[in-house]
Amino acid sequence: MLTASGARFGFKRTLPHILGVAVGVGITSAITGYGIGALLTAQPTLTTILKIGASLWILWMAYGLWNADPAKTSNAHRPFTFIEAVLFQWINPKVWAVALSATVYVATLSAVEQAVILGLTFSTLNLGVCLFWTTAGTLLAYLLTNPVAWRVFMRIMALALVGFSVLVFL
Repeated sequence: MLTASGARFGFKRTLPHILGVAVGVGITSAITGYGIGALLTAQPTLTTILKIGASLWILWMAYGLWNADPAKTSNAHRPFTFIEAVLFQWINPKVWAVALSATVYVATLSAVEQAVILGLTFSTLNLGVCLFWTTAGTLLAYLLTNPVAWRVFMRIMALALVGFSVLVFL
């Protein structure tokens, strides 16, 4: 998502999305330390709802990429806002799965210590990853000045998102 956003909108316009991912992942990881992760594990229906929500959102983004046009610059075609990126992390099953797995390493700590360690660790790591992928997308934009190459790239990214929307359920 960040690679496509960097390629389509540039690094500066994608910055709120980057920061939203880092903060959203940190919040999700932190609340896992408070026991929300145990609730999700105990209630498989909540996990299914999370997966369906994430899959639908990913498919919506894939639709937008499939129809992307480098010449369009309307408000309908914009990168995620900070809030949208934060909220997406809250329904992103990958984030929940990784955060749940990480609780094993901090299980002997208090809930507050778990929340702080998980939140800060995941925010910091994700910020670095997000910066990398957005920069890669921004650099790709220079290679995609041809409208045909641009459309092919966006459609490949859209198809990748469709594939990921299915992987959410595995």
